[in-house]
Amino acid sequence: MAPVANRFREMVSGEPNGRPAWVKYIEEGEDEGYFGPGSAVWQVHGSVATLIGGIRALLLQAAHPAALAGVATHSRYESDLLGRLEGTSRWLTITTFGSMSAIAREASRVNEMHKKVSGEYIQKDGDQSSYQARDPRFLLWVHCAFTESFLYSHQACGYPINPSDPSDPSDPSIEGADEYVSQWRKSAAPLGLMSAPSSVAELKATMDEFMKNELSYTPKTKMVVDFIVKPPFGRITLFFYGILLKAAIITLTDAERELLHLKKPANIWLSVAKLNLSLLKRALGDRPPSQDAALARIERLRGLK
Repeated sequence: MAPVANRFREMVSGEPNGRPAWVKYIEEGEDEGYFGPGSAVWQVHGSVATLIGGIRALLLQAAHPAALAGVATHSRYESDLLGRLEGTSRWLTITTFGSMSAIAREASRVNEMHKKVSGEYIQKDGDQSSYQARDPRFLLWVHCAFTESFLYSHQACGYPINPSDPSDPSDPSIEGADEYVSQWRKSAAPLGLMSAPSSVAELKATMDEFMKNELSYTPKTKMVVDFIVKPPFGRITLFFYGILLKAAIITLTDAERELLHLKKPANIWLSVAKLNLSLLKRALGDRPPSQDAALARIERLRGLK
């Protein structure tokens, strides 16, 4: 399992040891950041289920013609899929575990990249329109696709999200999920999105609206989905990736799978994926290096008080 673990470390971080150079930014700073230990965001993003959620999010984003145009024109997904995954992982990880100063620095980096991403795309109704990566509507779609994907994947694997108030009489699974959506909406503000959903119900309503009015399946969608389904990995890595891919497809809603022309795999594949994630977690360790770096920063700060 060790060679596979090293490959997945490289997939999400860009480094075989799972500790890219930018982890040092998470160690720096004088505060706990947006979230902190015990938060719903730490529980979800510190989970190995993010490997399923990341694949799910990539599939889902291919359904929006503006996002698709941006990926096809400005992304290096065909020549360097792992590099694109690492770039996305960097922003998400620093925003999850970093201090306020680290989050601001990372948001500035992403915003500079977004300034260069613009172009034309064909809307669902066939009309041509323009897009910019910093457009709030575009940001809302990307944010919701990621939020739903990480949440649904975490829940499908049976991992809990413990609410901050365990004495709350409401269903803890619902309360914890709402906390995750509400907390993670903060991540969008530094990128220019001020109206992200604050509950699971709002998230679902927003996704339903996108499904009805904006999402579509085109030849470009098929091209990107086909690439995600079978990326240019080695045989062993592709085998384990395929298990996670099947789990990601299972966690899509029926409407999302139908839109993306994907068939639902047998539910047994989700159990197989969970077993592989459990083995992978043993090989990788209980916590990702980024979370260890955040805990070291927080312990340092608390020791100064």
